[in-house]
Amino acid sequence: MLDSLHIENMAVISSLDVDFSSGLSVITGETGSGKSVMIDSLSFLLGGKPSRELIRTGEQQATVSGVFTDLGQDCLSYLREAGLEIEDELLLQRTLCVDGKVKNRLNGRVIPQSMLRELSGFLVSIHGQNDNQLLLRREVQAKLLDSVSDLDETLKSYEEVYTALREARAALSALHRDGAELNRLRDILSFQIGEIDAARLKKGEEEELLVRRAKLQNAEKITKQAEFTYHVLYGSEKGSAALILERAAQSMRQLSSVIPDAAIAAEKLMNMRYEAEDIANTARDLAADTEGDPTVALNKVEGRLDTITKLRRKYGEDIEAILAFREEAAKKLSTLEHSDEEEARLGGEIRELEQKLKALALTLHDSRCAAARALSERVQAELAFLDMPSVRFEIAVTQGDTFTPTGNDRIEFCISTNPGDPLAPLSKIASGGELARIMLALRSVLNDRDGVKTAVFDEVDTGISGKTARKIGIKLAEIGKSTQVICITHSAQIASLASAHYKISKLEKNDRAFTQVQLLDEKGRIAEVARILGGLSVTQTQTQAAAEMIEEGKCYR
Repeated sequence: MLDSLHIENMAVISSLDVDFSSGLSVITGETGSGKSVMIDSLSFLLGGKPSRELIRTGEQQATVSGVFTDLGQDCLSYLREAGLEIEDELLLQRTLCVDGKVKNRLNGRVIPQSMLRELSGFLVSIHGQNDNQLLLRREVQAKLLDSVSDLDETLKSYEEVYTALREARAALSALHRDGAELNRLRDILSFQIGEIDAARLKKGEEEELLVRRAKLQNAEKITKQAEFTYHVLYGSEKGSAALILERAAQSMRQLSSVIPDAAIAAEKLMNMRYEAEDIANTARDLAADTEGDPTVALNKVEGRLDTITKLRRKYGEDIEAILAFREEAAKKLSTLEHSDEEEARLGGEIRELEQKLKALALTLHDSRCAAARALSERVQAELAFLDMPSVRFEIAVTQGDTFTPTGNDRIEFCISTNPGDPLAPLSKIASGGELARIMLALRSVLNDRDGVKTAVFDEVDTGISGKTARKIGIKLAEIGKSTQVICITHSAQIASLASAHYKISKLEKNDRAFTQVQLLDEKGRIAEVARILGGLSVTQTQTQAAAEMIEEGKCYR
């Protein structure tokens, strides 16, 4: 849930900090006090399109940050997949500069815009007039229905078959190219395979050649120093290091009867003598390795490396990649050379996949139909509670001939707002106020499905008052029992049901406008609800009515 929100230099807001609680929180205030700026700021924080006009006049940048706690499992899983180990607290920060540049940070780490948008879907759902319009889109309606249809396993199987079918059809289409193109492709593949085979590449060969080249380039130096090392360690009959160490060991051994430690020293000297001999033999081998004409050998190595380099430029970054390219080319060539057999095989595979796809699509359709009936009934009941008893709501699920990655169903929310009127698509019938209530009804039904811990409702009471507004408030309070709800409202009937009430107001200082937010106590709440009820002035009757509404609202928390 959204634990706290910080806004700085956004429109009329100079600096604002709000700590939110669970349950239903309402924000009220006079028109123009900054309520919409709060929603715009939150939308911006969650990845909304930035507008430089949002930056407070005279400032160079605007910043919005939010602390989120009690993260859902879907959110934590997404973060883990992104390589972020976050326990249960998340800090999002977004900064907008006057030049239009935006910086997104998650717990201090810069993240891309795409990641911010995906992450936001796990944190907050915002329902305003623009967001309600999304409900008119069929793809949104389809996602809402699927969220209650328990289709995960079937949909996964369908997607796998759908992908396999597309690949098989693409492979068959490739076989149907004109003969000249196939011949050209066959010649290209044959040439590529032949060129790689002619090189007779071996894994690890390039690394060995590079080592060999380094030796040959320094052959003279290696020979000179290796021969010198061999000579001084072992090659000289009179004064080699091995001979001197052996004689020293013999001398110390003669002292062992007098000095016991001399025997240990003699053994160490002999070990040193053997080490010197081993190193001398290694040096001799190094000198022998450079025998012959190093220029001829170097040219041979360089030629081989040049061959490998040319193949790398064409076929892969190293020998393993080149050989892998060769294997793939051989498979393609084999397919071309046996195109008749491959065409028959693909045809059979496609027919089999089409049957599987149709069967899975039918299973998806049946599940969606069952879910549509159940969801329609639940939404219908919620709409009746929200003073829309004459409205009929149904979700139409019809099968088509076109298969998509999610099936061949066409899903559409339909509504009839007057008795006797036929059902028609939601997009053609519903008004703004009706859409708001339908969205609220859907949110109430789907509240435990999307895993989002915070829901924001921006003026859900527009065009509604009295008993209907009270019922909307009751529904918001019910949602608030399992989801944090933040509601901007002008309705006393809704505001009086809140578990936390914030008043936003605009002040003037030094000829500049400033916005502040205050968490109201019981007395403040009564005064604010009475103000919303009142006209030019607040009467004792309105104050008493406000107190009664707040007292009554406590039973819905």
